[in-house]
Amino acid sequence: MVAKGKLTKEEELLLQDFSRNVSKKSSIIFYFNALIVSAIPIWLFWRIHMMDPLSSAAIFGLVTAIATYLVAFAYMNTKFVLKHKVAQKVEDAVTREVMRKLSDDKKMAKKEKDERVLWKKNEVAEAEATTFSLFYNNALFLMLVVVGSFLIFKSVTPAYNYVFSTLGAAGIIALFSTSTQ
Repeated sequence: MVAKGKLTKEEELLLQDFSRNVSKKSSIIFYFNALIVSAIPIWLFWRIHMMDPLSSAAIFGLVTAIATYLVAFAYMNTKFVLKHKVAQKVEDAVTREVMRKLSDDKKMAKKEKDERVLWKKNEVAEAEATTFSLFYNNALFLMLVVVGSFLIFKSVTPAYNYVFSTLGAAGIIALFSTSTQ
């Protein structure tokens, strides 16, 4: 029977790799990118739909804050789903690369080599999943905002058009990100 106590460092790292929690670095990247992408519709509605930025500042600020949260939520969910798929696809290539680099080191134990392979695989999968999550969600969000503002809500006043198209797009990508496929 396993003794109930503290987890080892390796067990904590392994559990961290499978958790939905993102690192502080990833969280900063996600929220910063989400803020930038959520603010892009402001330019669209200011320049094309002729909304005055000063008189609409409260609406712009509130909607941008909510959209930032929803887009960052979508980033995190998409990254979680993609990380394990990417890790499976890059496993062989990463294993070959790490073993080639460590082939000269005869003193290193097999367990330590396996740990380095696992660490490198997780590092590569994390970076690729983060990048793809940003690209996919940004493209989908901006496409939905444009479709919403010019096609779906074109006959609505610009303020309501902004709220519905921006929050609608952010809500849809947040909803799509919760799927497991």
